Amino acid sequence: MVVINDDTFEEVITFKLTRLRVYIAASSIFVLLIGLTVALVAFTNLRYYLPGYGTQSQRKALVQYKVKMDSLELASRQKDVYLDELKRVLSGELRTFPRDTTNLQIPELEIETQ
Repeated sequence: MVVINDDTFEEVITFKLTRLRVYIAASSIFVLLIGLTVALVAFTNLRYYLPGYGTQSQRKALVQYKVKMDSLELASRQKDVYLDELKRVLSGELRTFPRDTTNLQIPELEIETQ
């Protein structure tokens, strides 16, 4: 490949091209462009425009909100169970549980009176 000046028809530069050199040059340019793009996104404020990426304070707030949401869901489920049991009691629909039929030997306490 020869680069020639159009005005003077003088050879400016000469390259000897082979398939291997063209492949290496194209691969190097490709890798360099990928690296520059990744560096541009990683080290500038462009990363905040990517979906799912946020600031550290946003991540902390998200974790706190998730913990609060889990505790509220648990409290809501417990409240629902309580209200269901209260409705059953008020409607006279009592659930019976098996009773413990073992005999307990409880010693009587002697109280001294004066």
